[in-house]
Amino acid sequence: MPSLGLQAWAWGRAPAHKKGQRAVFNELSALGKYLGQAAHLMVGQPSYQTYAAHLQSQHPDRPVMSYEEFFRERQEARYGAKGRMARCC
Repeated sequence: MPSLGLQAWAWGRAPAHKKGQRAVFNELSALGKYLGQAAHLMVGQPSYQTYAAHLQSQHPDRPVMSYEEFFRERQEARYGAKGRMARCC
């Protein structure tokens, strides 16, 4: 029986014996995504998608910042206003 190849897998046409492998791959993919989010939070880089979803559901009257505005605002909040480093001394 010829192999269906990666493209067939991507469209969900994998043979029955490959479906178990797909489930394992999906679980590993979800784990990788979770670990990536955890790593971003550990270094202080919050998720734009989480921010946008929260703002739309909890504060629909407020405008949602663009990704660039969000990234700049988070950097300023963490490292100090307008590119200057916040120092204790």
